Amino acid sequence: MQDRTDIAVVGGGPAGLAAAEVLASAGRHVTIYDRMPSLGRKFLMAGRGGLNLTHSEPLPAFLARYHPEGSLSGAIGRFPPTALRAWCEGLGQPTFVGSSGRVFPDSFKASPLLRAWLTRLEGSGVTIRTRHRLTGLGDGDLHFDTADGPLTVRPRAALLALGGASWPRLGSDGAWVPLLEGLGVPVAPLRPTNAGFAVAWSPVFRERHAGTPLKRVALRAAGQTVRGEAVITRDGIEGGAVYALSRLLREAIAANGSARLVVDLRPDVDEAAIAARLSRSRAGDSFSARLRKAGGLAPVAVGLLRESVGSALPTDAAALARLVKATPLTVTGMMGLDRAISTAGGVALDALDGNGMLRARPGLFLAGEMLDWEAPTGGYLLQGAIAGGRASAEGMLAWLGTAAA
Repeated sequence: MQDRTDIAVVGGGPAGLAAAEVLASAGRHVTIYDRMPSLGRKFLMAGRGGLNLTHSEPLPAFLARYHPEGSLSGAIGRFPPTALRAWCEGLGQPTFVGSSGRVFPDSFKASPLLRAWLTRLEGSGVTIRTRHRLTGLGDGDLHFDTADGPLTVRPRAALLALGGASWPRLGSDGAWVPLLEGLGVPVAPLRPTNAGFAVAWSPVFRERHAGTPLKRVALRAAGQTVRGEAVITRDGIEGGAVYALSRLLREAIAANGSARLVVDLRPDVDEAAIAARLSRSRAGDSFSARLRKAGGLAPVAVGLLRESVGSALPTDAAALARLVKATPLTVTGMMGLDRAISTAGGVALDALDGNGMLRARPGLFLAGEMLDWEAPTGGYLLQGAIAGGRASAEGMLAWLGTAAA
């Protein structure tokens, strides 16, 4: 079978949907092709705990969250967090800023926003084709497997927004890598990011504390400190504060076989104050009670102190306070892609021109997580995907205008 369309967008995640919206609003006929039975599945998963759309911090600090430095500055500069919030408002989904500075829809859910977004796209004439798996890239052709058999599509231009390789059951499985490498496109290996790390817990600590949160802590690695929360798992440690350091920890493990993660269990209290409180603890209190009452530590934090030294804790108040403020952990590996929130690696940014088009294949544009950039959780991933999708669509419109001239 053959199909002709003006513009093909392959991938129905946030980057692909954002690109389709820009293209359709410019009067282009757009068809979205996706391998899953419905669009936006990973987007819906992101909203299970409350959809963190973006962040309210000043733009210079916001842009510094992306690696490599400057990788998405142009795209986000044209569609910054304020624009994303206004866009949500236009879809009938007002937003609010949480206490952490993160931005959420008032509904705290992804499904109302996705429904409104898809309704807008369909109203603007966008055609949606699900259960279409991309299997080949010819000379201007796209080849798909469908329920009705093989399909060849020859659009005027195409945009690929196929995601990374995390959460493969939701559609992002990295199957596009050999297709692009077959065109001579440089692709950095896909690696997990925003994932947990392995720590060799003792059996006692694992059984007592797996699944327990470490609240209001600060984590430090490779000279960078992040405040937030973490969670002890059976295999190690994960959570927002860990994810923010995932690139640094991953690189240290790759270079040295392990990495040092330092936990400040009481970032709101200085070392001298903790030492003074510990030295004034009541006579008769057990050592654990002394740490809980005078040190203000939860049982999981007391257990973590014991894990970090692997032997008896110091009894001197000053030494104990130092350990509370700098509890060392050795992380020995990172959880795999199937347990990661997002993916590092992907198509090299310098393989694209200023419009987001592959230099090796005129008319083929890329956007989203399949490109070699990464960012922590906290709203940066969705902001980057949506802004990047819009920027590549604008680049496609510019290229089509030049090609038609």
